[in-house]
Amino acid sequence: MATPTLSVRSLDINSSKDVDRFIKFAWQIYKNNPYWVPPLLMDIKKTINPKNPFFEFAQMQLFVAEQDGKIVGRIAAIKNDAHNRIHNENAGHFGFFECPDDQTIANTLFDTATDWCRKQGLNYIIGPANPSINHEYGLLVNAFDDSPRLMMSYNPPYYKKLIENYGFTCIKGLNAYKLDQDTVLSNPKLLRISQLARERTKVKIRSINMKNLKQEVALVKSLFNAAWEKNWGAIPMTDREIDDLAQALKDIADPDLIIFAEIDDKTVGFALAMRDYNYIFKQMNGRLFPFNFLKLFTQKNKIEWVRILLLGLLPDYRRTGLDAVLYHEIAIRARKFGIKYGEASWILEDNLPMVRAAEDVMTGECYKRYEVFGKNI
Repeated sequence: MATPTLSVRSLDINSSKDVDRFIKFAWQIYKNNPYWVPPLLMDIKKTINPKNPFFEFAQMQLFVAEQDGKIVGRIAAIKNDAHNRIHNENAGHFGFFECPDDQTIANTLFDTATDWCRKQGLNYIIGPANPSINHEYGLLVNAFDDSPRLMMSYNPPYYKKLIENYGFTCIKGLNAYKLDQDTVLSNPKLLRISQLARERTKVKIRSINMKNLKQEVALVKSLFNAAWEKNWGAIPMTDREIDDLAQALKDIADPDLIIFAEIDDKTVGFALAMRDYNYIFKQMNGRLFPFNFLKLFTQKNKIEWVRILLLGLLPDYRRTGLDAVLYHEIAIRARKFGIKYGEASWILEDNLPMVRAAEDVMTGECYKRYEVFGKNI
């Protein structure tokens, strides 16, 4: 019997049929995996849609590997001009990688993505990015027997082997910390630092005002871009990106879990935590309608986790204990919702102040690790 011929086909990102085939291939990879959370089809289509504000400064080409007319793998090649401008690099990215445990198929997909990047004049490739650092980012390398928290990535264990066998090396580790309510709120160090910081700075903590959402979103944008501008890989979010994120989250956000720190009427920091709606999304098989959306309201009180997506302070207010104030405040507020656990993610492995805060002040357990890979091309 002849060996099936392996070929690669580029897809039209403007074709709904092509995009559907690209997206739905993931269901083949995770068919029997009880920990995978199927993405909401409407959300991932919006991410890939050329009208996404990400494409104001980026390009992306979708590819699928085929054998006997059937898709056996997929990958996206990405040129992110904002990344290269800000970090003075000439790098492309790969993302949305899905593949069976077959090195030949993986190599073919990586060859295709790197060839596309070379043709764009790029000399380095980074990934996985789905499609950037401001979206799902990094490869899970442990704890495969636990479903991902909201907006965190998940993949089979063998992906790291496929990536490294192609010649990629890890260029950065990203940590996710598990926080237990009982342990966090009984930690005398957190209580002491938080109380001292409150007394010394006279900080006031307030919830986001959903009735004044436009102005609040503008405030989040300025704080986000100022607080993270020096972080590895960080890319400031544009007004449209922030607006899109706010629109996507506003219907499931709890205002009491989005908080601002103010000193002398100046906003100096904020924290954004979300209930782990992946608990509900996992039951939906990618479809919110016609009736699955009701579960967002009827089952949300069963959610036991929150994810702390963002926590940041303006540079002049770091090392003041205000991060402990924000963590403590989120923990107290989350407990009122019946939340038992939190995930602080992700934190750069070499961001030592944040690592120490997560481990020592929050008594967090580094229970998941994600890695970002790079390769000269």
